[in-house]
Amino acid sequence: MADVEQLQQDYLAQIAGADLAGLEEIRIAALGKQGAISGLLKTLGAMSAEERQEQGPRINGAREAVTTAIAARKDALESAALNARLAAEAIDLTLPAAATPQGSVHPVSQVMDELAEIFADLGFAVATGPEIESGWYNFTALNMPETHPARAMHDTFYFPDRNAAGEEMLLRTHTSPVQIRTMMAQKPPIRIIAPGRTYRSDSDATHTPMFHQVEGLVIDKGITMAHLKWTLETFVKAFFERDDIVLRLRPSYFPFTEPSAEVDVGFTVEKGRRVIGGDPTGPKGGWMEILGSGMVNPKVIEHCGLDPDEWQGFAFGCGIDRLAMLKYGMDDLRAFFDGDLRWLKHYGFSSLDVPTLSGGVGA
Repeated sequence: MADVEQLQQDYLAQIAGADLAGLEEIRIAALGKQGAISGLLKTLGAMSAEERQEQGPRINGAREAVTTAIAARKDALESAALNARLAAEAIDLTLPAAATPQGSVHPVSQVMDELAEIFADLGFAVATGPEIESGWYNFTALNMPETHPARAMHDTFYFPDRNAAGEEMLLRTHTSPVQIRTMMAQKPPIRIIAPGRTYRSDSDATHTPMFHQVEGLVIDKGITMAHLKWTLETFVKAFFERDDIVLRLRPSYFPFTEPSAEVDVGFTVEKGRRVIGGDPTGPKGGWMEILGSGMVNPKVIEHCGLDPDEWQGFAFGCGIDRLAMLKYGMDDLRAFFDGDLRWLKHYGFSSLDVPTLSGGVGA
């Protein structure tokens, strides 16, 4: 029987002066399958009961001591390496700020923050949902029949496989499924906006396959079109930060609202550009459609397990990218997603430009 204590002391001395690579070699030599201490452990089976009672604690104690020493040495070496790396990567605060590359907040992110600020002041919460949806949440629950054009393959990105329940799966074409999920998950009254990414098979100067949309939903007792009109007027005036904005509601049709209305906003032409606000009936004025809205269809309310005779509501939706284009003067929607640093530097916002109603949401 080798001198276990001496073997232990030899390994501990080696561990104390080893680097990370050396530690691994020592571990294999001592504790590997063919290691010295592992070999001693294998001899226990051939010993008598008295020998095993004497030698077992000595050998196991040596194994425990070597294992603990290796772990402690490894932790110390890794901590020292991390501290050295952190010291080498320290930021020199004496460098001029201009020497440091500056990032910017994308206009879409800025507008999302502005919308959240405005609607939070009106008592709305922000709701989110999955971007991969089933046909039931995206279409059926919203009163869209199987023959509705929006369900066509050339308009919607479908997945080849169905889910476990046999439902077709797709990239959501609007954030309306978030409204359905919210109505099914919580009891009224409900006041939410649902901003997020949506997907449709379309691409030109004013359409992209992926775009951003915000929808609003209110479910309560005694809700009327008057509540909808006031909410939209308050929102548009706060967003464009002008009091001379005029809205016009035109009758329209959406499967999930009844009655439905397209909402136009008045604009004037200044220096060859359309500017939201002013007199739309003047020689340089006109109307521009910005969103769709209406009273929530009773069938949609029923699909969510609510009684339409007790609960009513309104909903609206518009493109966040389009709002950004109208407010900040972009002409081509595709540039939003090109990743051009020159474009981002020109249209981007400072991270300190936090939207507030007191300081201006477009600060």
